[in-house]
Amino acid sequence: MITAFDNPLLCGLLGDEKMATLLGVEVELATMLQFEKALADVEGALGIVPAAAASAIGRVLDNFRPDIPALRAATALDGVVVPELVRQIRQAVGEPHSEHVHFGATSQDMIDTAMILRIRACIDLLEERLSALVVAFAELGHRFGDRSLMARTRMQAAMPISVADRVTSWREPLVRHHERLQSLRRSVLVIQFGGAVGTLDKFADKGAAVRATMAQRLSLGDSPQWHSQRDRVTELANWLSLVTGSLGKFGQDVALMAQAGDELQLAGGGSSSAMAHKRNPIDAEMLVTLARYNAVQLSGMHHALIHEQERSGAAWSLEWLVLPQMLMAAGASTRVADRAVRTIAMIGGEVS
Repeated sequence: MITAFDNPLLCGLLGDEKMATLLGVEVELATMLQFEKALADVEGALGIVPAAAASAIGRVLDNFRPDIPALRAATALDGVVVPELVRQIRQAVGEPHSEHVHFGATSQDMIDTAMILRIRACIDLLEERLSALVVAFAELGHRFGDRSLMARTRMQAAMPISVADRVTSWREPLVRHHERLQSLRRSVLVIQFGGAVGTLDKFADKGAAVRATMAQRLSLGDSPQWHSQRDRVTELANWLSLVTGSLGKFGQDVALMAQAGDELQLAGGGSSSAMAHKRNPIDAEMLVTLARYNAVQLSGMHHALIHEQERSGAAWSLEWLVLPQMLMAAGASTRVADRAVRTIAMIGGEVS
């Protein structure tokens, strides 16, 4: 166990199996090989490498299984997995075509594009869950919206409101996050392809065509290289923190409303080892925890914006530590929130 997300005990509380699978090493390697296959196919189609070489590379990649221990050992020396992965692919392809593997690309092209392919699947999952949560909150408002609640400002009783008023404050930010995601997809889901220093120097006047055709093959947007411009992934991190923060507000409200038991009742709850009568609002508490976690991690992504010149090993690898954890936290938060909203058995007082 390294993090709570993969701890055999805590993962039931804070983990998300679906998100973990999308971010796992099997999918990571599969998306890297997907990049290499698209590269070979496009270069063959555009006459940059021999068609026979492109076909040979494609056939090998269709069934290629990398040597994981060798990748781990080499990554410790090279700082990235790609040199050893490419060496293994070249060995599998063999002569006379091995020299055409990975032609014109650099390690960051493969790693960043493979990351974007995984991010696409992650935000597909989050979008699906946000949509379900919007519906669940609407249903909650329909069931209890006419009931009364005491509004509280600065933690003090203010004046009566309806349950619908408070449920709206939980639901509407999620609607906006869903809308923001459409713009985010256009900004983030783009290919990274620039070659050694971002100039596609190996392709002469065909560089833009290679990049655009690869983007099309991978169903990504085309964009000039952005390998030292990390605002795209930081924009995603901002969005992830907004999502978990909004769900954290819902969790905080639920925990406070459950204190006395007359404003909100939950079907179930966590038990206490010392007090058998207690039913603790565990899901609500975890939503607050995950919101605060992502708020802290977000600063790391802003530090990772600072790349020296054309590439930074330090800033780049900081992303590897932070962004997957933020995706995991957002996955866990949407999973827990769905359960939390559906366990609200009563909210508000009788209709006046």
